[in-house]
Amino acid sequence: MTLLHTVVAFLVALALLVVVHELGHYLVARWCGVKVLRFSVGMGKIVYSRKIGPDQTEWALSALPFGGYVKMLDAREQDISAIPPEDLKREFTRQSVWKRIAIVAAGPLANFLLAIAVFAGLYNYGIPEPAARLRAVPEKTSAYEAGLRGGELVTSVNGEAVKIWTDLRWKVMQLALEGEPAKLGVQRTDEGAGSTSETVSIRLDGLTTADLEGDFLAKLGIDMARPKAVLGKIVPDGPAMHAGLREGDVIHAVDGRPVLDGLAFVEIVRASPGKSIRIDGERAGGPFTLAVAPESYEHNGQTIGRIKAEVPLAPEMVVARESLLPALGKAVGKTWDTSVLTLKMLGKMLIGEVSWKNITGPITIADYAGQTARIGIISYLTFIAFISISLGVMNLLPIPVLDGGLLLYYSLELLTGRAIPERIGELAQRAGVGILMTLMAVAVFNDIIRLMS
Repeated sequence: MTLLHTVVAFLVALALLVVVHELGHYLVARWCGVKVLRFSVGMGKIVYSRKIGPDQTEWALSALPFGGYVKMLDAREQDISAIPPEDLKREFTRQSVWKRIAIVAAGPLANFLLAIAVFAGLYNYGIPEPAARLRAVPEKTSAYEAGLRGGELVTSVNGEAVKIWTDLRWKVMQLALEGEPAKLGVQRTDEGAGSTSETVSIRLDGLTTADLEGDFLAKLGIDMARPKAVLGKIVPDGPAMHAGLREGDVIHAVDGRPVLDGLAFVEIVRASPGKSIRIDGERAGGPFTLAVAPESYEHNGQTIGRIKAEVPLAPEMVVARESLLPALGKAVGKTWDTSVLTLKMLGKMLIGEVSWKNITGPITIADYAGQTARIGIISYLTFIAFISISLGVMNLLPIPVLDGGLLLYYSLELLTGRAIPERIGELAQRAGVGILMTLMAVAVFNDIIRLMS
């Protein structure tokens, strides 16, 4: 069922993205007066089609689900000798270069508009996300040197408001790519002293581009706050019950070492299979000390410890909700920032600063589609928005056979006043196909490596 769920989630996302992209081409082509012969979802052999409208446009489903196309009346692809004169005026190559640019650019633009619409809808609806509150900060890290200790709530990054953890991570990543310091506006809550606000500056020049591919915030000493180590449900006949632990127990220390929060306690237990550990805690306002031996358990090829007791780890949650116009503005900004970041990462990939292992193909995308769909509709829609942006950016790259390659041709035509010679166009198309096939081979190879590991 998990595989089926993943396949369905992937095909739904892919179909939506393809339809939106091709609808962009189709609608602008019709607006510019170009005759559209076929609108296909999928490539290859047509398995179903139906002709609709005054132009009898063929709406088709094709065998291969990866992609789609809009086929227009085009003298380069078909014999137009028998075409009526009124239809010749609607042939693609007879249109002005500005109309051709508009038609080609409409596909990627539609992908960006889809992302903006999805983000705006989510921001307006309200997204429950972890608050940007910090966990205890390790010593000898950039965050510790900046004066952060843990428990602070981050309210802004370089003057831009922050409400949720993903906003914090996103803004710090952008600054790290630019090599600029992150100025965090934080709120501290001190018992008896109330809440105070201040700004701390964290240097990011110690981060490498390779660090950004992983948990770069942890390298800075920044992590998401977790609740205290308070035990939840105790499983009958488990190590926790036999040791005398009870629901509601607060864990303060293990083997004399302070326990920062629930996650720290879980990590200690996991690292102690078959080993007795001494727990100091609090129960009903009074202290207690007892020993428990986590049982050994095989998980993903590793032996870990467990005591069969629930430890709530859910962070503090907030709902980030905006009214319609601010949500739309925030969505436009998010789409723009994501597009720029994608281009920067591609550029760093070309000069070797970012590993080519980051190129993902259909297998990884399908896996993410399934994972986000299982988490919930908000995660799934967010995934679709990000993939739509990636599709828009990739199609605008100046590679022949992509929309960006055609836009490059037409831009040169504007500058020179002449169309690109047909022979040069053919050679460029072959080179473009070679580039795309190479990228696809790298992506599939990376997908297989991820799957095996």
